[in-house]
Amino acid sequence: MWPNWGLQIKRAMMSLLKGTKVHFLLCIWISIIICLVIYFKAMMPAELNSPQAYSHKTNKCRAFPNDCKEILPGTDEETWDRRDCEVKSYIVKSGLQCSNLPTDLHFITKPLSPEEEDYPLAFIVTVHNELEVFIRMFRAIYMPQNVYCIHIDTKAPKEYQKAIKGLLSCFDNAFLSSRSERVTYGGFSRLQADLHCMKDLVKSKIRWRKVVNLCGQDFPVKSNLELVQYLQSKEWRDRNMTPGIKQPVSMENRTKLQYKEITGSHVALKGNGLKKAPPPHNLQVYFGTAYYALTRAFVDFVLESPIARDFLEWSKDTYSPDEHYWVTLNHIKAPGSYINGGWAGDIRAIKWRDQEGSVHNGCKGHYVRDICVYGVEDLPWIIKGNHMFANKFGSKIFPEALDCLEQWHRNKVLNQATTPIKPSWLLATQRKPQSSSSKLFPLIRWLSLLSWEKTQLRGAG
Repeated sequence: MWPNWGLQIKRAMMSLLKGTKVHFLLCIWISIIICLVIYFKAMMPAELNSPQAYSHKTNKCRAFPNDCKEILPGTDEETWDRRDCEVKSYIVKSGLQCSNLPTDLHFITKPLSPEEEDYPLAFIVTVHNELEVFIRMFRAIYMPQNVYCIHIDTKAPKEYQKAIKGLLSCFDNAFLSSRSERVTYGGFSRLQADLHCMKDLVKSKIRWRKVVNLCGQDFPVKSNLELVQYLQSKEWRDRNMTPGIKQPVSMENRTKLQYKEITGSHVALKGNGLKKAPPPHNLQVYFGTAYYALTRAFVDFVLESPIARDFLEWSKDTYSPDEHYWVTLNHIKAPGSYINGGWAGDIRAIKWRDQEGSVHNGCKGHYVRDICVYGVEDLPWIIKGNHMFANKFGSKIFPEALDCLEQWHRNKVLNQATTPIKPSWLLATQRKPQSSSSKLFPLIRWLSLLSWEKTQLRGAG
């Protein structure tokens, strides 16, 4: 009997030890899991770890279409969580808080490199519609060292004007033009709008180096750093960029006949085609784009020179004077003039209907006034070029094109930065189906179960 008692006691002790070992191993694995959870939670940036980080409800955001994959690699393999897709409603809602706006709307709030900080730019933006496109464009070109003058067409809805005024009130380096025009397509009022902003910008405390003008449906292709580098390149360092040529015969009626502006409506010929006097100071008229990049010295010349003032007065009854005024003055002896510039200067990527098959492969979106409102399939053509900006984008037709280009642009901007990146500057985050962290937790669970099964089997033996 005694030996049997001894054997039973021995078996009982062994079973107890094995049970203790099982519990000990389980405790170790549970501790490891808890520590890893705490570690990954601590490593996540505070702004992404907080409930407020996704205050714009990502489930309401459009997903990036698969067509984005040409410019956003991995679109069809990874999930992008867009953090911000209600910028318009954020701005128009009551109780706008400037203390939260830059973070909530993911504005970049610090210069991203010394090179950019040392070369501040000025921007003139004329707007009248497409509030969402403007907000996203403004966010894309915004840098705290730059300065921004926004001209709102006086015929724009009051709610639209109020929303933009509220947005700009949250930034010390952005403001509304001190004077506003009721802009008419092809009229002198469009040129006057730029000049109002120029007069405001020369009073700015920010010592900007060059000024670039845009409209509300443009979007940048180059980053701010690339703009600075391009405008400081050997060809453009001390020059104005006003692409254009001597006025073609087909365009002569624009400046040889007199026009009148029907305010806010259209431009019409005076009488049966009254002829104009020749331009003052024996100026040779040029024809080109209404968009430019001008040196500060040239802006001073435009605002102060009798030649520029006389030419401006002469241009009041011409058709679309913004398409001859800047380029003509850039072809005389003036600061930063580029007399042999021709069409040089890649300011804006535009798909004109009449250039289909020669300059571009057709509009994949939709033509409006013979200009392409871009679709997603137009984006590879845009980014393969060397243009500073692209025109035009819409928020109601083909909105996914702006979604994809905006994310591509922000990725590039942040990748080029030499300043530490704030999590709030991210417009979207990538979530892979099987990231390294997502693979880790199933592995730990599997190891835990395997260890538990082994100890159970040993205990049963």
